[in-house]
Amino acid sequence: MARPPHLCPCGSQRPYRRCCLPRHDGTGPAPTAEALMRSRYSAYALQLAPYLLASWHPRTRPTTLDLNDGTVWLGLQVQACQAGGPHDDQGRVTFAARFRQHGQQHTLRERSHFVRLEGAWVYLDGETDG
Repeated sequence: MARPPHLCPCGSQRPYRRCCLPRHDGTGPAPTAEALMRSRYSAYALQLAPYLLASWHPRTRPTTLDLNDGTVWLGLQVQACQAGGPHDDQGRVTFAARFRQHGQQHTLRERSHFVRLEGAWVYLDGETDG
């Protein structure tokens, strides 16, 4: 990974070292589904494929993940959260993520489904718009 950014890519306006870095380096598990979703967005932005695979439910996780396709992640907006709190076993997070690929700007809109697996939040699947 290149030099870590000062502000976290997830859009929290917090320093990366106090936001998503503890998730990425394994020192602080995500307390909520939203926290995991934000850390996964940051992992895409920072090209941390091992973290993305580790935080994906084994039933739906791909075998490999290639993040070297020229995608540049530009920003995240969390639009809604349903459940997914510290005492829940599942939750949904709706978000819009802006990115640039092959010179064109796009927005990914997804309603992601997260579940707890052995006490930790993991990404199960998502429904995209469009």
